[in-house]
Amino acid sequence: MSMRKTENNGGWMIRSVVSKIYERSLISEIKNGKMPEHIAIIMDGNRRYARNKGLPVRVGHYFGSKKAEEVLNWCWDLKIKNVTVYAFSTENFKRSDEEKKNIFNLMRKELKRLAEDTRIHKNKVKVRIIGKKELLPDYVLSAIEEVERRTSKYSGFFLNIAIAYGGRQEITDAVRKILRFLKEGRIRKEDITPDFIEKHLYTNGGSRVDLLIRTGGEQRLSNFLPWQSVKGLAYFCDVYWPEFRKIDLLRAIRSWQKMNLRQSMVDG
Repeated sequence: MSMRKTENNGGWMIRSVVSKIYERSLISEIKNGKMPEHIAIIMDGNRRYARNKGLPVRVGHYFGSKKAEEVLNWCWDLKIKNVTVYAFSTENFKRSDEEKKNIFNLMRKELKRLAEDTRIHKNKVKVRIIGKKELLPDYVLSAIEEVERRTSKYSGFFLNIAIAYGGRQEITDAVRKILRFLKEGRIRKEDITPDFIEKHLYTNGGSRVDLLIRTGGEQRLSNFLPWQSVKGLAYFCDVYWPEFRKIDLLRAIRSWQKMNLRQSMVDG
C-alpha cells in the first residue's frame, strides 16, 4: 500500500471517529428535550449529487431512495411519530419522459419493498401516499394500494409520502370538497373553520408539521405542506440529500428545540 493511500485512509478514519463522537454529543444534548412529533422533509439534491459525481441522474435518485430508508430508521429510533417526505411534486411532471419513467419504476420498487419490509411491520408504521394519485401510472397505483392496504391498521408510526403533490392544489381540492358539502346542505357556513378545512386536506387533519427540513441548499418551501407547516420551523441544509447525515438531522432537531425554548420564554 502506498504512503498516500495510507494517509487518505487514516484521514477518513479520524473524520469518522470525530463524526461519531459529535453525533453522540448531539444525541445527549437533545434527548432530554421535547422531540418534534412531525418532521417533513424536502429531499432535494439527488440530480445535482449525481452530476457532481459524474453519474447518470437515475443513480442519484437511487441513492436518494436509500438515504430515505436510512433517515426513516433514524426518526423511528428517536421516536418521531410522524414523518412526511416529498418524493414527487406536480411540477416534476415537467421533467423528461425518460427521467419520469425511471422515477416511477423506482417508486414502484420502493413501495413494494415497504409493503414487505419487516421494520415497517415491526414498528407498526402506517404508510399513506398523499397527492393527486390519479395522475400516476397504473403500476405505481397498484404498489400504492398494496402498501396502504397492508399497513392500514397500524398506528405505531405514520409515514406520509407526497407523490404528485402540490400544496396549493391540496388546499384547492379541500375548498372544492367543502363547497360541494355546502351546496348539498350537508354543512352550514358556520361549520367552516380552520380546523374543518384542515380535516379535508390530503393529510386528513393529521398532526401539524413541527419541523420542515430541506436539503440541497435551496431556501424555499416549493409548495410543500403550506397549511400544515405554517407554525413549524423551516430548517435549510446545504448538503445534497444522498449525503444527508444523522448529525444533520440532530442539528435540525436541536434548532427546533431552541426555537421552542425561546418561544416558551416569550410566552411565559
